[in-house]
Amino acid sequence: MTTPAPSSRQRWLVPVVAVVLSVTVGGGLLAREIYRRPDQPADETAVSTSAPSSASSGAPAAAGVVLMTEDAHAHPQADAVRELLHKYFEAINNKDYQQWLTTVSSDRAAQQPPAAWKAGVKSTTDTDALVYRIERGASASLRVLVGFTSVQQKVDAPDFFKEPCIKWRLVLPVIAERGGLRIDTVDNGPPPEHDKC
Repeated sequence: MTTPAPSSRQRWLVPVVAVVLSVTVGGGLLAREIYRRPDQPADETAVSTSAPSSASSGAPAAAGVVLMTEDAHAHPQADAVRELLHKYFEAINNKDYQQWLTTVSSDRAAQQPPAAWKAGVKSTTDTDALVYRIERGASASLRVLVGFTSVQQKVDAPDFFKEPCIKWRLVLPVIAERGGLRIDTVDNGPPPEHDKC
């Protein structure tokens, strides 16, 4: 038995369907990128490393390394913010109070004298720092949305969340002071967003 030859209309159906499907999928991907909420972290492939190239493998960032989403990296002060946070986390991980003082405002330093600061970071190591977004705040200040992982002895964890491993997500106020950017005091309000690792 022989199969009849397809009509000319049937021959064009497959390419037309393929084109329509391609346009639909492409449009959907484009819409996803356009309408993604700005404070939503991008996919792993969209994370930009304005940190050392060793952090670009997709593996968790090492202690002191600060990664940025494309949204954060596009901010004009992204490099200065990354360097500030790098020094800040490095100071905590190395228990270096003098270095920490170079990353915070005078007000914040006054709230944490050496003994209190050292007791607070005694067993802490901060890793996996990721800046999601940088926004302008009041006056010339910035608001930096950052997430990171904090590992410490359970006894040294905050009173409201006694866990040895905590994933934090918070907004850090950053101001210009003493010729550079400094992390300012955080409002006394509810604890920042946190989860058990």
